[in-house]
Amino acid sequence: MNKLPVSGTKGKEKNLRPELVRPLRLRLIDDFKKNWILYLMILPVLMYFIVFAYAPMSGVILAFKDFKVKLGIFGSPWVGLKYFERFFGSFNFSLLLKNTIGISLYTLLIGFPIPIIFALLLNYLRLKHLKKTLQMVSYAPYFISTVVICGMIAIFMDKNTGIFNQIIVALGGEAQDFLSKPQYFKSIYVWSGVWQGMGYSSIIYISALSGVDPALHEAAIMDGATKVQRILHIDLPGIKSTIIMLLILQMGSLMNVGFEKVFLLQNDLNMSASDVINTYVYRVGLVQNNYSYSTAVGLFNSVINMALVIAANQLSKKLANESLW
Repeated sequence: MNKLPVSGTKGKEKNLRPELVRPLRLRLIDDFKKNWILYLMILPVLMYFIVFAYAPMSGVILAFKDFKVKLGIFGSPWVGLKYFERFFGSFNFSLLLKNTIGISLYTLLIGFPIPIIFALLLNYLRLKHLKKTLQMVSYAPYFISTVVICGMIAIFMDKNTGIFNQIIVALGGEAQDFLSKPQYFKSIYVWSGVWQGMGYSSIIYISALSGVDPALHEAAIMDGATKVQRILHIDLPGIKSTIIMLLILQMGSLMNVGFEKVFLLQNDLNMSASDVINTYVYRVGLVQNNYSYSTAVGLFNSVINMALVIAANQLSKKLANESLW
């Protein structure tokens, strides 16, 4: 009689390589023995994330407890969603959300495309010395501390001696106290950030553009394509995946408006436009010592960021077939 073909799991195991049939635990042990130096090198990185990223996450339970210093985190009584309800029902919840989302979207719409445009312009610049000079000058502001940047902004925006007001007065206008006017705060924050980070953010796009096949540009030039057409049909499609990856990552920090800069530029007169979730968490948590409430607000902020990353990733996967995972 003819033997029937082997089917099921046993038949599949026969087709696999012998090393893959072994238990996962034994394979990991063998891999560790062969590559123990690599595991040793990555150990400090793992320890860093465990100590400074994952271990502090246990403090999230403060958001669901009425924290008492004497009782400690785990001994304090549970209060459920009390602090979330308090935050959602507070009189300044809508203002905080409006300011945070407003500044974030403004930053995204202005600050995200400008480094791409700058990288494209540098890529087509043929004067090497001028190109290097522009790169150096544009990178430099990134390495200036936030405190110094805010001090420079305060000096430039001064009503009496600031350079901007001097120009306005010279042109026949009236001097303005910009930092005291809520309507100017978002623009000051965003455009100063563009000036500071434009050059540094363009580095990754310049690197991606260097990977575009030069033969495509040569063929396009032979066909009579203009520089604008080459940018639209060669450069941008060539760095599309890089743009999408960085956009998804930036969406994940949409609610995290830079605390230091906002806090340093904030004053009582522009509070209606500058008070964001991060400054509110600092005020109620560290100043007013309301740790449970501030943890709940911070957790809400983090959950929204995580939801935005997932949504942006799924949308990118569906529309552009590009995603982080």
